[in-house]
Amino acid sequence: MSLWLERWFLSSNAKDIGVLYLIFALISGLIGTAYSVLIRLELSGPGVQFIEDNQLYNSIITSHAIVMIFFMVIIYIIFTGSMPAMIGGFGNFLLPLLVGGPDMAFPRLNNISFWLLIPSIFLFLVANGIENGAGTGWTLYPPLSGSQSHSGPSVDLVIFALHLSGISSLLGAMNMLSYYSVITTILNMRSPGIRLHKLALFGWAVVITAVLLLLSLPVLAGITMILTDRNFNTSFFEPTGGGDPILYQHLFWFFGHPEVINVGLITLQCAGITSCSFRYFTQPKYILIIPGFGVISTTISAASNKSVFGTLGMIYAMMSIGVLGFVVWSHHMYSVGLDVDTRAYFTAATLIIAVPTGIKIFSWLATCYGGSFQLTPFMLFGLGFIFLFTVGGLITHFHYVLSMGAVFALYSAWYFWVPKILGLNYNVTWGKAHFWILFTGVNLTFFPQHFLGPL
Repeated sequence: MSLWLERWFLSSNAKDIGVLYLIFALISGLIGTAYSVLIRLELSGPGVQFIEDNQLYNSIITSHAIVMIFFMVIIYIIFTGSMPAMIGGFGNFLLPLLVGGPDMAFPRLNNISFWLLIPSIFLFLVANGIENGAGTGWTLYPPLSGSQSHSGPSVDLVIFALHLSGISSLLGAMNMLSYYSVITTILNMRSPGIRLHKLALFGWAVVITAVLLLLSLPVLAGITMILTDRNFNTSFFEPTGGGDPILYQHLFWFFGHPEVINVGLITLQCAGITSCSFRYFTQPKYILIIPGFGVISTTISAASNKSVFGTLGMIYAMMSIGVLGFVVWSHHMYSVGLDVDTRAYFTAATLIIAVPTGIKIFSWLATCYGGSFQLTPFMLFGLGFIFLFTVGGLITHFHYVLSMGAVFALYSAWYFWVPKILGLNYNVTWGKAHFWILFTGVNLTFFPQHFLGPL
């Protein structure tokens, strides 16, 4: 028993920590799904169904969004290379294998990066049990997150929880990046003929994601300014004291937009192909979807029995998307009263992202062309991801393209890599049934949003 506890609680092995990240992401996903079920039950009919307190309903929506974004999808990315599930789970497990190393650069740092998530989600869940919870939405916009709108300690606890989650992600990103610093030494002493452009695209996505995390995540400290406004009479975002709530939106989206791109970069590279429409790259939350792109790149490439077309162009396209992601944050803020010149700049900068995105899309299509497709469960989830990514549009882009797109990418990665990780095979028929049930349910649930928006 003591050996078992020592292995799972004190282990610094990247594969063990990756499994812990996956388990944590699965539990977080169940919690987030439970909140989602409550929301859908309340919306199942006109008028009040069973949640009579509007504030309680708002706190459930906030909880659903934060749990799924910060504790499920991001964790799943860390396993693949960027944040909790993808970065923490698949990233920890696959990165050493991709570069031929024995472990991560700082194994103990890797360990504490995971265990910081436990008190983080605990604080967040406790915050929901205090009064009626935090009903601010996942962006924590002031003045809704101010002391006048939420006088209790619930918002304070949510901010502390996000601080811990952010520190965990920073440590993970430092580990990913420093690991590549170690690998650089090996690459400089590599055998003749082995060149950088021969490295796996997933590895490039991981290191670019780590850079984006290190540069963007510290700006999330803007939520600390909300904390001081609430408790120490500062007025960073309080208009009556000379503050500006729009400043918080600039800070949040300077963090949020590259964060969104992070997830997408990983997913793009694991996928091999994605949607033919570039318009979604002008939308927010790329961090939720780019690691999914990486997953789909790998799984569809494997299912097509072909390598990804135009590897060097894909690498430069990823770098371009990462750089441009830092200069387009205000396209989330067109409704706050920005002047015409500012809106024109951010519109043009956003459209420029279509160029590297188009390069990636062409490469993915060329990868698929002439391939021998095998409709395995991971291939079906990859194709489902492409469908959702294509038809999501603007009004339903969050649930079609980002949240459910990331979930489909997660399941594609699960069916592709978990048999290799656990050494166990799954029933292909049940895997296909899982896809069709989920695919049908997602479209029945969210397709009506296409009509609700214009109405």
